[in-house]
Amino acid sequence: MADNKTKPTNASVTTFLAAIENDRRRSDAGIVCDMMKEVTGEKPRMWGESMVGFGTYSYKYASGREGEYFVVGFAPRKANLVLYIMSGFKGHAALMKKLGKHRTGSSCLYINKLDDVDLKVLRELVRRSVEHVSNAST
Repeated sequence: MADNKTKPTNASVTTFLAAIENDRRRSDAGIVCDMMKEVTGEKPRMWGESMVGFGTYSYKYASGREGEYFVVGFAPRKANLVLYIMSGFKGHAALMKKLGKHRTGSSCLYINKLDDVDLKVLRELVRRSVEHVSNAST
């Protein structure tokens, strides 16, 4: 059985964020990091070389594959700021409609810049995602 390639590391989140070349992306990443820290009550931790995650949960698929992953996280990529949040909670679709300019992919929310979205709605998406994951893993 294959191991999850994305694992927590001891790398510095502060150093990682400070090294982001694009000023807007660095600022947006700092805002998202602070938001996720406040919502989760967890310290940020590097997962792999480029993902910042908060908290952990265990999962096990019907196939038998199991592992640990962060509850919520983000990655400041060159093209987008990618937020890793769970969908499937009540009210998710309605919040996504109110969010603003974005794209989605399986559990990924792609935002070009935070100015494109409603930060209150984004915070609520993060909060509800954390609640959803926490309830599912208990």
